[in-house]
Amino acid sequence: MKSQYQIKSLAGLDDAAKWLLETYNDKKQFAFYGAMGVGKTTFIKAICKRLGAVDVVNSPTFAIVNEYQTEKGQWLYHLDLYRIEDPSEAYDFGIEEYLGSNNYCFMEWPEKIESILDETIQKIYVTELEDGTRHIEVA
Repeated sequence: MKSQYQIKSLAGLDDAAKWLLETYNDKKQFAFYGAMGVGKTTFIKAICKRLGAVDVVNSPTFAIVNEYQTEKGQWLYHLDLYRIEDPSEAYDFGIEEYLGSNNYCFMEWPEKIESILDETIQKIYVTELEDGTRHIEVA
């Protein structure tokens, strides 16, 4: 299912997170595409907050993977693949365990490992419009 959403300010992030989780409630793996600074991490923070993350959510750029626990003891995985140079490096940190865990998994810079991603992963494209509005398209 293809759909779109717009965020006009940071105040709209929670509603956007709610929309994504309700609209794609059968999905747990999300790949976020977009330019540097467009707000992918900020959007993922809002989604994790809505899912009840009790840990501080921040960009895992240097760690590659951050794990957050929810109020219900579930795990959320946040992957930042920006520093990956070859898709085979994803196996070095155990990507198959994260994707096969049946827990929520949010990936930034998935284009770095596109060749090894399953087609069932929900793709989300975030772009910034001229007026600063963030346009979210789910394909």
